[in-house]
Amino acid sequence: MKMISACLIGCECRYDQKSCLNEDLEQLLREGKVIPVCPEQLGGLPTPRPPAEIVGGDGFDVLEGRARIVDQTGNDVTDEFLHGAQQALKLAKTVGATSAILKENSPSCGSSFVYDGSFTGKKVTGVGLTAALFKRNGIEVRSEVE
Repeated sequence: MKMISACLIGCECRYDQKSCLNEDLEQLLREGKVIPVCPEQLGGLPTPRPPAEIVGGDGFDVLEGRARIVDQTGNDVTDEFLHGAQQALKLAKTVGATSAILKENSPSCGSSFVYDGSFTGKKVTGVGLTAALFKRNGIEVRSEVE
């Protein structure tokens, strides 16, 4: 069993209340091979919501308390993102997931790149918070483009 970012299978759960539907990945859901998850919604954030970025590092830095997640209006949403990541991990462990397909560039789900915290569109090498927590717990993470 695999976990998958819910936006990739058509759920309109992104910050802008849109999806990133990938029909090939949606087929995995129809076949019962993936469990959709949106860590940001699980953390209690509304949809739509202001975009958020990691400031001061990546998801591993957030886990270590060296970085924060802040939305575009300046609100610190680290606690909500952390709670959502923990809930996503709980689901993954419950279903015995050993891998995940997560949305690239997301402050939760990015597996190779995240935005740099400046809200200018600049990306940096790194992982989102949920991706970091999954990796730390032995769950293989890849993006939708791999």
